[in-house]
Amino acid sequence: MSETHVDVLIVGAGISGIDVAYRIRERCPELGITIVEARDRLGGTWDLFRYPGVRSDSDIYTLSFPFRPWQGERSIVDGDELLAYVEDTARQCRIDERIEYGTRVLSADWNSGTARWTVTAERAGETLTYVTRFLAGCTGYYDYDHPHDPGFAGTGDFTGTIAHPQFWPAGLDYTGKRVAVVGSGATAVTVAPAMADDAAHVTMVQRTPSYVLAQPRVDAIARTLRRFLPPDTAHRLARTKNTAAQWALFQACRRFPNAMRALLRKGAVAAVGDAGIVDRHFRPPYDPWEQRMCIAPDGDLYQAVRAGRVSMATGHIDRFVPEGIRLTDGTVVEADVVVTATGLRIKLLGGVTLTVDGEPVDVSKTCTYHGALLSGLPNFAVCIGYINLSWTVRADVTARLIARVLRRLLDTGADAVVPVAPADLGPTGPFMDMRSGYLARAADIMPRAGRRYPWAFRQNVLLDVLATNRTGLDDGLVWSRIRREAHA
Repeated sequence: MSETHVDVLIVGAGISGIDVAYRIRERCPELGITIVEARDRLGGTWDLFRYPGVRSDSDIYTLSFPFRPWQGERSIVDGDELLAYVEDTARQCRIDERIEYGTRVLSADWNSGTARWTVTAERAGETLTYVTRFLAGCTGYYDYDHPHDPGFAGTGDFTGTIAHPQFWPAGLDYTGKRVAVVGSGATAVTVAPAMADDAAHVTMVQRTPSYVLAQPRVDAIARTLRRFLPPDTAHRLARTKNTAAQWALFQACRRFPNAMRALLRKGAVAAVGDAGIVDRHFRPPYDPWEQRMCIAPDGDLYQAVRAGRVSMATGHIDRFVPEGIRLTDGTVVEADVVVTATGLRIKLLGGVTLTVDGEPVDVSKTCTYHGALLSGLPNFAVCIGYINLSWTVRADVTARLIARVLRRLLDTGADAVVPVAPADLGPTGPFMDMRSGYLARAADIMPRAGRRYPWAFRQNVLLDVLATNRTGLDDGLVWSRIRREAHA
C-alpha cells in the first residue's frame, strides 16, 4: 500500500478547512497542505443543505472570511450565494488545488517514535494512507449522514410525503399543498415562511417555542461603510461592529434575562400583531440564549403568521395518522407534506477513530486547549466555531492559533507539541455547553472545558479572543523532539 506524505493534513473542506488552510499558508508558506473531503464538492454545510429558503443564520460580515471581503448587498444571504462565495475564495487563494474529494478518513494513529500521524482513508473503495506531521479536524460537529430521529410513531400510516431538510428530495412539488413543518429551531424557522410562498398553507408544529429575532436582510451601516471606504476596511469595520453587537446581545440576555424576555416579546407582538399568538407560540419556557436564538430575516416568519400563510401548533406529537399529525391533545394537523426539521445529531471529528501508539483515544476524556487542541493528542487540532455567534468568528481565531503552533514547531525544531491538562484543573463541562437539544444529547461524548484559560472555552468572543491571541504557547503545552535517527 502506497503512502502519501504531507506536512499538514486537513480533514474537511468547509468554511473551517478553507480558513485553516489559508492561515497556515499565510504564516507557514513552506509547509505542504492537503485537504481531504468526503464529499465531491467543497462547502460543507452549504453544499449539503438544499431545502427551501436555506440561508445563513448569521450575518455574512461575521460568517464570511476576514481575509476575503463580502461584496454582495445583503447581510443575511441565501445558501447558494454563500456556497459560491466559499468556492470563489478557495479558487482565488488557490486552496482548491489542494483538495482531494471523495476521500473519507476512517482512522488516525500517532506514532511517538516518528512523530507522525498515519491516517487511513477510503476513496472509491480503495484504501489510502497519509503520513502527516500535523492533523487538523475541520469536519464540523454534526453527522452528515444521520440527522436526529425522534422516532415518531405511525410514520408508515401517513399517506403524504415526509421530507427531512438534510436530505431534501430533488423536485419535491409542494405547490398548493398543505405543509406541516415539525420543529422550532433555525431550520424550521427558515423552511416555514419559504414554503408558505407556494404552499396552500404551512403549519409549524413545535414541542417548545424558540426565541425568534427579526433582523434586517440588508445592513444599512455596512452598506454606507462600503460606499465611502476601501472594501477591506469597510468589511473589517462591519465585521467588528456586528461581532460586538452579537456579543452584546448575548451578554444582555445572560445578565438581564427578564428584561430581554420582555423586549423580545414586545418585538414579536409588534411583528405578529396578536399578543395571544405570541404568548402561546413564541414565549419559550427558558431564558433568552439558553438555547440558540433563531434569526428571521426582515421578520419573515412573523409576517407569514400575521398574513395567515403560516399557523403555529404548539404541543407534543402523539403520532402520525393518514391525514397528517395528531398531537397529544387530540388536535390533528392535516398535511400533504411533512417536513421533519427535528435537528442534528452530533458527530465529532467526522467519526474518525483516533489512537496514540495504538491505544484508543476517548475524546470525551480530553480537555480542550483554547477550544482548539486536545489534551494528550500530539500535533492535532480541531476547528469548531461558535454556537452563540457566527461560526467563522471562532473558526478564524482557532485557525490563527493552529498557524502559530506550526510556526513555533518550525522555528524551534520541535517535532511534537501536546497539551497536558494540570492535575488541579478543577470542574469541567462539555466544551460546547448549551441547553439546545442536539448539544445536550451529545454532552457525554464531547471533549471537556475547564473554568480558566487556557482550558476554558466560554463562548464569549471578547474573553476567548483575548485569551487565545495572547497565549504564550508554553502554559499547558509540552514541546519535544525525537531522536534524529528515528525520524524517518
